[in-house]
Amino acid sequence: MTSSWNDRELPTTICLFDVDGTLTPARGVITDSMRQTLADLRKKCVVGFVGGSDFAKQKEQLGEDAVSMFDFCFSENGLTAFRSGAPLPGNSFLEFMGEARYAKLVNFCLRYIADLELPQKRGTFIEFRQGMVNISPVGRDCSREERNAYEKFDLENKIREKFVEALKREFPDYGLKYSIGGQISFDVFPIGWDKTFCLRHLEGEGFDTIHFFGDKTFEGGNDWEIYHHEAITGHAVKNPLETEAILKELFHI
Repeated sequence: MTSSWNDRELPTTICLFDVDGTLTPARGVITDSMRQTLADLRKKCVVGFVGGSDFAKQKEQLGEDAVSMFDFCFSENGLTAFRSGAPLPGNSFLEFMGEARYAKLVNFCLRYIADLELPQKRGTFIEFRQGMVNISPVGRDCSREERNAYEKFDLENKIREKFVEALKREFPDYGLKYSIGGQISFDVFPIGWDKTFCLRHLEGEGFDTIHFFGDKTFEGGNDWEIYHHEAITGHAVKNPLETEAILKELFHI
């Protein structure tokens, strides 16, 4: 497929964005200011987002009109994908794993979480997604206040980091990658199914410059692999305000 983005000033340039902490506050909603910045950016180049959450959760943050706001939408690292609003071919974590191995993984995680001593535990400790499982020691049903409190506790006690190491020891032959992201959870997916997975959807588009913006670009963070990919010009940000500032400086918008 050749480039079809000739309505842009820079048709061979694309900007890809992480969602949480980059376009929005963690599990928060996109601001009007960021919406306007992205609209201005689309006049300059092609724009897309890539995140580990499913598309329903991403729409809660980015808005129901997400497919029309972005040229490319990559949910679950690109295992669910849209180009100009049209779906692209996907893939499945369960097909990769098989029911028996998947059950062993889930059972181990539930036992491990049961033995954790945490200030709070809520619900939805394991969330099954199309291309991965998301594991949260505190549970994804926690409130925003509990989420913030857990993040601080996790940083001090390395709960997720130790959990990941335990999984690596238990399942060394499963071909899995573990990626800590957001405030309360980490993703488990096949090696190569990190955020770099979305790049295969861009092959043949004619892009010679691919910018990526993310806030978890440290080793072990879920932006690490794509941030350091040879095809990427990476930008590490601390929050959405910094994302906007860099875009305005880079693209004069």
